Amino acid sequence: MTQTADRFALLLASAACLTLVSCSKQETPAPKETVDPVKRGEYLVTVLGCHDCHTPGYFYGRPDMTRMLSGSELGWEGPWGTTYARNLTPDQETGLGPWTEDMIVTAIRTGKRPDGTAIGPPMPWPDLAHLTDEDAHAVAKYLKTIPPVPHQVPARLAPGVKPKGGAFVLPAPPAWDAPKGG
Repeated sequence: MTQTADRFALLLASAACLTLVSCSKQETPAPKETVDPVKRGEYLVTVLGCHDCHTPGYFYGRPDMTRMLSGSELGWEGPWGTTYARNLTPDQETGLGPWTEDMIVTAIRTGKRPDGTAIGPPMPWPDLAHLTDEDAHAVAKYLKTIPPVPHQVPARLAPGVKPKGGAFVLPAPPAWDAPKGG
């Protein structure tokens, strides 16, 4: 009986020692993978669907990637008037060239341009507002690196003014989809 008890005590002590050693052992954390923010931004711009509206020809099944993200002349007509997807290239005259990275991030998150004017529908800024700081800055960094393409998109048209070119037409919302309150 004592021999069994001694073996059990030895086994228990060994287990306790192993537990203490394993608990006190400092594990080396895996090195954090560094991701190139420009590459991350390129990925995000692609999966977030920025090309859908901002790259000419995208909605016609033939996006012209030589003019990627340079804006579109296909309007979005709705109760707000008609808006056009803007030139997101770093062109100094017609694109985001003069904008800082922080200005781009603010626009992505708030739907406001640096001058305070609203970015019109259908820009999905309420969804993009949820990007992490790291991801929002990665998008901005990427947009600052793509080739600049000079292209002035048409100006926003007031409600009731018909666009000269093509436009997606979104009628006034039915009762269920109408905004409630202020």
